[in-house]
Amino acid sequence: MNLEGRTALITGASSGIGRTMALTFAEAGADIIINYIGPARDAEEVADKVRAMGRRALVLETDVSDTEAVAAMVEKAAKEMGHIDILVNNAGITRDGLLLRMKESDWDAVLAINLKGVFNCTKAVLKYMMKQRYGRIISISSVVGVNGNAGQTNYAAAKAGIIGFTKSVAKEAASRGITANAIAPGFVKTNMTAVLPEKTVAAMLAAIPLGRLGETEDIAKAALFLASDAASYITGQVLHVDGGMVM
Repeated sequence: MNLEGRTALITGASSGIGRTMALTFAEAGADIIINYIGPARDAEEVADKVRAMGRRALVLETDVSDTEAVAAMVEKAAKEMGHIDILVNNAGITRDGLLLRMKESDWDAVLAINLKGVFNCTKAVLKYMMKQRYGRIISISSVVGVNGNAGQTNYAAAKAGIIGFTKSVAKEAASRGITANAIAPGFVKTNMTAVLPEKTVAAMLAAIPLGRLGETEDIAKAALFLASDAASYITGQVLHVDGGMVM
């Protein structure tokens, strides 16, 4: 898949799936805008790797739930990079707990980052994509947004919301050459899953027909396909990358 001449904005790109996406897209020829919140060294390390591939990298710390900050970030990115062709809405958090015990603040925090963040970033980038009559919008949902999961009502609601949001954006933006799709990962090996008890991991594996956790590369390669010209006739879809959990 060739992304030569394209610029991609990836949220939450300093670690996990976002980090792998940034490096995968850069390897395919794209310049990368690395959005992050947290330790700057992690984001700068990704940027260094992108530049080592001969691509441009711009690092921007922004809370995606902050509407004004996101608008400023996108304006700065478009000005410095010249254009934004691809948006990957990847930033996300968890605040798990059974509904009866869930704090309102935990509900609000997850919805703010995982769903409002997608709204903020997509809206801000869309006006530039509309003008250039080209764009690829990829939002990371989850198997949990399709099947639900006990202890994750907030996360499931946000990830299900991304699916409806994506389908609506796809219909609004199609006439301008812009596609919008979602990826619904299953259980993926990240720092988050690395600390889970063996019993929990065993239960996860039992629910996966392919019998293994996903790798961040599995999700990044799916995103690369959707970002490429090979997927130019695909929009409003949810690509399940979950080892067969949903079929």
